[in-house]
Amino acid sequence: MQALRHYLLAVQFFTRIPVTGRLADWVGYSPAMLRASAAHFPGIGWLAALLAAGVYGGLHWALAPNPFAPAVAAVLSTVATVLMTGGFHEDGLADVADGLGGSAQRERALDIMKDSRIGAFGAMALVLALLSKLSLLALLGAHSLAVALSALVGAHVLSRLWPLFIVRSLPHVGDTARSKSKPLADQISGGALATAVAWCFVPLALVWHAQSTIFLIASVTLSAGAAAWMGRWFARRLQGFTGDCLGATQQVSEIGFYLGAALALRWA
Repeated sequence: MQALRHYLLAVQFFTRIPVTGRLADWVGYSPAMLRASAAHFPGIGWLAALLAAGVYGGLHWALAPNPFAPAVAAVLSTVATVLMTGGFHEDGLADVADGLGGSAQRERALDIMKDSRIGAFGAMALVLALLSKLSLLALLGAHSLAVALSALVGAHVLSRLWPLFIVRSLPHVGDTARSKSKPLADQISGGALATAVAWCFVPLALVWHAQSTIFLIASVTLSAGAAAWMGRWFARRLQGFTGDCLGATQQVSEIGFYLGAALALRWA
């Protein structure tokens, strides 16, 4: 029951799905509980994957055999997941791009990242990330519906695992007085990390079963590589991470998974 409370707290923190009333009272809240809920971040990917796959599959089937069906499905499935998360991770990507693109100085970059207004670097990063995501999903759907659904399931879950390794390896450098992510960033235990990895086992097994070994290896490798590059970037420029960095890592590693899937199809 405690694990269920932690999961529902993660749903409250990372999505717009309402957990209110008596259910919210039962779940409760404390910084320690929020810290423990980080282990279930990939479990939120299950919800995003189910929503995205359902919307994508339904539209692809309804609009077929129109050649634009994969593109329409890609756009509206992405809209559905953004509505579910409230654009939480996309906002982090824009803030990181504004901060690290707007100043070479660490303190100034951190100050820019706190500004809720979006700048030129953030707008460019957000547009290019969405275009990358939509074009790759359309490309995968043009190959087959099964390929696109497999990529959606794997990407949404796995991309929510990699930010936890950044939390594990780097210090939190955000505004500790106001940061919503600070309780999450205090510490990620080995047990919590193992729980997060366990959330990924079934989705990745399904991807492997539905596609191929090379499909899984290429997708996971590029997703992990994208996350590792982001972590190295944060270590060099910020000597740590903020909550925005975690959202940005999720977005970039999700795109990496789709790109790996597309390349695997070409190699196959």
